[in-house]
Formats: sequence, structure tokens, C-alpha cells
Amino acid sequence: MSVLKEILSTSATRAFLSILMGFLVGAIFMMVSGEEVGEALDSGGLGDAFAAALMTVADGYGALFRGSIFNTRADDLATAIRPLTETLRLGAPLIAAGLGISLGFRVGLFNIGGNGQMVFGILWATWVSTRMELPIVLHMLAAVVVAILGAALWGALVGFLKAQTGAHEVILTIMLNYVSIYLFTWFIRNPNLLQQVEAGGTPKSDAPAVTAQLPQLFPGTYSLHLGFILAILAAITYWWLMERSAIGYRFRMVGHNPHAARTAGISVERTYVYAMAVSAAFLGVAGANQALGTQVPYTETVHAGIGFDGITVALLGGGSAVGIFFAGLLFGAFKAGGPQMQVIGVSPEVLGIVQGAIVLFIAAPPLVRALFRLPSLSSTPALDRFRARFQRKGAS
Repeated sequence: MSVLKEILSTSATRAFLSILMGFLVGAIFMMVSGEEVGEALDSGGLGDAFAAALMTVADGYGALFRGSIFNTRADDLATAIRPLTETLRLGAPLIAAGLGISLGFRVGLFNIGGNGQMVFGILWATWVSTRMELPIVLHMLAAVVVAILGAALWGALVGFLKAQTGAHEVILTIMLNYVSIYLFTWFIRNPNLLQQVEAGGTPKSDAPAVTAQLPQLFPGTYSLHLGFILAILAAITYWWLMERSAIGYRFRMVGHNPHAARTAGISVERTYVYAMAVSAAFLGVAGANQALGTQVPYTETVHAGIGFDGITVALLGGGSAVGIFFAGLLFGAFKAGGPQMQVIGVSPEVLGIVQGAIVLFIAAPPLVRALFRLPSLSSTPALDRFRARFQRKGAS
């Protein structure tokens, strides 16, 4: 019984239940907004309306499954698993963004400038990929590196201003989001900078050179490209950095208690600069994914709001590399499966409601514990034994 109590008290259990509740909230909205439900209620009564509501939910989430995991209506296996490859492709930048935002959280910094940091990296990756000529592998590597370094410098600026002036990182990152996005917009509106040579209508950048594009993992079959491998490498790097490295230990110390860290000889101000730079560097990986994972020109909306979605991914992932990886894939599945739901008549806003509900439940652990009568983490037997052992050592 004690083992079950410990399992139910874990953050993974709360995350799973939060996802479940999010899908339940989405189902309720599908029932309420479904035209078939209203028609069945008018013609056949509550019984028919309830059956129509269940069918609406089944069709909606069935379409989500077919659009993001496995298309059961496909004629061959290659076509059937294409939705899964799209989930991996769309989830890759979300994973990288979630890792960057989560690192900031663990250092006690609320980095909501992910979009701006991404775009600043995209700006320089676009410059390298469209205005420079290099050998095929070297060109791609150079574009990825400048995307990461550009984003890291933009993040380090936030850390520097916070360390030197005490300015709050939330205000700084909000304002720098606008600066970065409008700077990129100006670049692609200027024919002498990044604007497409024969641009018409909405200003666009040139498409990245073939030598700078992230190569497809299955050329001619799927759109999945090297960006997914970069996301895996980013998750491994995040795990090693936060769990095994000395600088990760300093990050965690400052995040737990900056005053105690300063007393222990850690430079909190310098740690803030490093943490914001590394946090933004992961956003740079997401930016490289967006700028170099395409074969067509793009506009200033190339960031696709991924920097903000990364906050949700980071919260759902609970600060762990594995959790963030699968949270990114979940939200990648939402992006991949959303159009398929829209095809059958389900409003695309439903998935936004599901995501918002998941964040709500993740951000309110007491609510989830109360709804499912979960034990508090502070009362688990394992933690009680640890506390008793710690108290005995202190008394001796």
C-alpha cells in the first residue's frame, strides 16, 4: 500500500492525470459545440443526444490519432505512419524550446522571451543560409551554430541586465521579444538585407540554400529532417548539464536558494548571465529547426509561437529531460493532428482548450490532488524515512 501511495504522489502521476483532465475538458467542449448533438436533442431527446455526443468525441479524437500517430485508413504502411513522422518533426522545436524554458525555471528565472531569442537566432541563421556560400555540410553546421550563438547572446543580455541593474527578467524578456521580432521584420522588408529578391505581397526572406538546409532523414518519403536528431541531442545535453555537470549544480543551487548559494561562494550574478545564455541557446536549436528545416521562403511568423508553447512543454515536462521530450511530442501531435480534426468539422480551437486545460491542472497540483484524492508528496513513507534519518544525523 505504501508503494502505491508513493507512486500516486509523484509528479509523473499528476502530469498524466492533468493530460487526462485536459482531454476530458476538450471532450466536453466538443459535445457542447457539435451540431449533431443539437440536432439529435431536438429530434430524438436526451438519449439520442448523448449517443451523438459520444460519437462526436470519438470521431474528434479518432481524427487526432489518425493525423498524429497512425492513419488507419491509409492504403499502405508508409502512408499510415506518415502522421507519426509529422509529430516528430513538429515536436522537435517544441522539445528544444521546452528544455530552454525549463532550464530557466530551475535557476529561478522565468524566461518568457523564447520567441525573441528564437527569432534572433533565426535572423543570423537566415543570413548565413541565404547570403553565404559554403560547402554542403559546413554550410549547415555554420547556420546551426550561429542560430545557437545568436540566441545565446540575446539571452545573455537579459542575464547581464538582471545581474547589473536588478531588472526583472519577465519585463526584460517581454520587451526584447518585440525588439527581436521587429528587427527580423525590418531585415526581411529590406531588399539589401534578407528580403526575397522577387518578393511580392507579404515580405519574405529567401529560402535557405540547399547546402544549409537540414537534410531529410527519409528523402522523398517523409518531411522528417535532422532537426529531430538535434532535439534528441539537446535533451541529452540538458540532462548531462543539469544532472552531471558542475555548472548545472550551481544552476540548481541558485534556483533553490540564491542567498545560500552566495554564502557558499557562488557568484549569483554571473550564474544568471550563464543560465540565461544557456537557456536561450536551447531556443536557438529550435530556431535553427524552423529556419533550416524548410525549403521555401518564410515570413516573420516563422517562429510559430514556439517560444510561448515551450513554457507549456516545460511545465508539463516537470523539469526533466525525459518529461520535456515526451511533452514536446504530445504538443507536436496536437499540431500534426489538428488539421485532420478540422477536416471532419471539429473546431481547431478545441485543441487550444485542451492545451490550456492541461496547463491549468499542471500549474495547480493541489487541485489535481483534491480531484483524485492523491496523497501529498510531503507524507510519503520514503520521504518520512529520509527526514527521520536526516534528523537523527543532525541530533548526533
